[in-house]
Amino acid sequence: MTKKRMWTLIAIGAVVIIGIAIASFRSGGIETPNYLVLKKYGDVELRQYSNMIVAKTSVSDNSFENSGSNGFRVIANYIFGGNDRGQKIAMTSPVVMDLSDTATMFFVMPSEFRKEDLPTPTSGRVAIIEEGPKVLAVLRYGGFSSDQKIKSECDKLGQVLQKAGIETVGSYRYMGYNAPWDVVNRRNEVAVVVVWPGSN
Repeated sequence: MTKKRMWTLIAIGAVVIIGIAIASFRSGGIETPNYLVLKKYGDVELRQYSNMIVAKTSVSDNSFENSGSNGFRVIANYIFGGNDRGQKIAMTSPVVMDLSDTATMFFVMPSEFRKEDLPTPTSGRVAIIEEGPKVLAVLRYGGFSSDQKIKSECDKLGQVLQKAGIETVGSYRYMGYNAPWDVVNRRNEVAVVVVWPGSN
């Protein structure tokens, strides 16, 4: 076999492997939290979420463009083995960024884990926390996100909730579902906790 043919086969193999990884991400190979849609107001869904265990870190500010990649790297280090067991933990989606003044970012841990089952982060910047059940009002949009786009979608969501007379609690959050290499069919969401009959 010539060197040229060998490198051609290696390149084809690499493309196939990357393609499988991308297909897995897009076909639901990555776990997402379960939720129940309680009601819809146009494009806005009211979703009931159960308890979730999350790996959370603080970020320098609530700018997605300034802080998003840094926060992602800190938590990704934990799930890629940056813990007391050197254990790798499956990636889930979405990645969530709280847009309050004291901004945070978190990954939801796979549903197979209880809090006490998870390894301890080696970084003091990562905390393992159990989030209680909540109802989120969620607005989905496509394309790539920016601070301006996120603010625009949060404003749209707020207007729908105000018109419906639904009370919000706390700050808005951004939820991103896609790998960086995805260029089509991107799924982004903005959300906020709301007061809903029967919710905590």
